[in-house]
Amino acid sequence: MIATNEIQDLKKEKILEAAHQRFLHYGYSKTTMNEIASDLCMSKALLYYYFPDKSQLYTDVMRRVADEYLEVIQSKMNTFCNLKEAFEFQINSQHEFILKNYNFFDFFRLNEQNLPEMIWEIVTKVHETEIEMLVNAIQAECTKGKIKPVANPDEIVELLLDALHGVRVSALSNKKTMFPDMEHIDEIRKKRLLMSDIFIKGLMY
Repeated sequence: MIATNEIQDLKKEKILEAAHQRFLHYGYSKTTMNEIASDLCMSKALLYYYFPDKSQLYTDVMRRVADEYLEVIQSKMNTFCNLKEAFEFQINSQHEFILKNYNFFDFFRLNEQNLPEMIWEIVTKVHETEIEMLVNAIQAECTKGKIKPVANPDEIVELLLDALHGVRVSALSNKKTMFPDMEHIDEIRKKRLLMSDIFIKGLMY
């Protein structure tokens, strides 16, 4: 017999999956709890039993989405042939992640000046994992003697990631948004790759 806790966990997982699909296709703002409940043939009251509001539900889905991205990052940790490969992987993986989940992130565009603390905790965890991956890549290149010794790789990587985050296309030069319009994403990726290449050359002898 399946335990009550297991049944509840299964229901919660189904809710998270249904909500993810809704947020992914329609965005946070155009998704209602009624629609999610309807997708699951579940009463709205039961849905609210598991998740008291849409914001909490979104946060839990965000945690799942972030965990998938973190698995990709962690699977490549300490496997790069050189520093260029590591930075290209970070930039391209983040690019693909944003494209795949673009509508999902409308919550960020709507609330980027007032994101809930739990969302910031998830974003921070992702950022710290990216830093760890790139710091390890720098240290590996130092050990091989392919780049100059770096005394503070954590600070250098964080500075570069901040700089990459700040890359804009001309149409967005005066807009401080966390996620740009879809039409500008690929151009931003290309500029970030160019910036990382300049950064890597600066570390070489």
